[in-house]
Amino acid sequence: MKHWTITMFVAALAAVTGAAQSLDDLNIQIHGYATQGFVYTTSNNWNSMNSSDGSPAWTEAVFNVTAQPEPKLRVGTQVRYFLMGSEFGNAITLDWASGDYKVNDKFGVRFGKVKTPNGLFNDIQDIDTAFLWSLLPQGNYPITSRTSILAHYGGVVYGKLPLGKQAGKLEYQLYFGERVLPAGDGFFVPIIEGGAEMPNGLTGPTSGGTLRWYTPLNGLLLGVAWDREDLTGKFEVPGVFNGENIDAPFKIPYFFGKYENSKWMFASEYSRVPADHKTMVTSDIIPQAPPVGTILHNVIDHRTWYAMTSYKLTEKFTAGIYYSSYFDVKAPRVTYLDSTNYPHYWYNRFQKDWALSARYDVNQYIYVKGEQHFIDGMNFGFLDADNNSLSPTSKQTILKIGVNF
Repeated sequence: MKHWTITMFVAALAAVTGAAQSLDDLNIQIHGYATQGFVYTTSNNWNSMNSSDGSPAWTEAVFNVTAQPEPKLRVGTQVRYFLMGSEFGNAITLDWASGDYKVNDKFGVRFGKVKTPNGLFNDIQDIDTAFLWSLLPQGNYPITSRTSILAHYGGVVYGKLPLGKQAGKLEYQLYFGERVLPAGDGFFVPIIEGGAEMPNGLTGPTSGGTLRWYTPLNGLLLGVAWDREDLTGKFEVPGVFNGENIDAPFKIPYFFGKYENSKWMFASEYSRVPADHKTMVTSDIIPQAPPVGTILHNVIDHRTWYAMTSYKLTEKFTAGIYYSSYFDVKAPRVTYLDSTNYPHYWYNRFQKDWALSARYDVNQYIYVKGEQHFIDGMNFGFLDADNNSLSPTSKQTILKIGVNF
């Protein structure tokens, strides 16, 4: 309820400040895009699609409206329709709804449901038209969790500080508020597939900051970020136990850089997610359940990085390549035994991915993308429930057409 209260406050602010102004005075801007994707994988079905036969079950549409009722105040909102396979989306969700008051270049504040400014691409991953790739590196920007990690409820304080002609500029962004990972988030699908439930997802306070140094070398950006999440929720295994008060703290550092000129772009990013999730067992249901009061630990240590480059061959055609790596150094080699004592090996303790990408801009409104992935491991999107058997390697072809306005 309080999330919608924040959103309604932003909308009310826009209405009050603009009540006596004409539409022209409000400088209203309406933009958006729609994309249709086709996915084919050689070995494994991906993200609840029948992708091994080729699947068009990937549709996305984004619509945003912004207005500027006062010279220093901008308000806006964005909604998203997302459909992927049979498990993800098929609903309209709120990407962001915020007010932005910019005092000057050195200080401003955003409030509402605001984009979370960590990493290199997080606060622009909702703009498919802004980059070459059909899929950003999944270890850092998983497509089925895009809405959850894009934004939080709270605020961002931001500004740019000049360092002199010989030192460039320093951009800072500090954020705070609440993170919401809903029950249907892609992070929870493997857990649910294993027979557990996350009825309310995870929520909790978040805070962090990003520093971006625009160096004296034209086109070179270097940055660091820090993200803290203290998430809690309820974890259940029907017929086994109820687990409440999940304590899932995350402290995530990011290091990134990008260089671009008129034709070339180079970028790289590294992040680490160490955490010790704690779940208190609160009630016994069957004799083999853990005793009441037991604390279950799930230790993870995710290391993710990527390196990418692209080249603009013509005004309309761009091509690129990236390599991404994800590895959980704490993950066991065997995750569980099923009812027949068959061991399920955690090939998804890692994923390595070579991606070759191309984009052609037909005109200012229509573009097409093509991407070929060579994947070793299956952490992101390759699920037992979608496959009779899983192969540890797969090739993935993605074709996408987009229209923007």
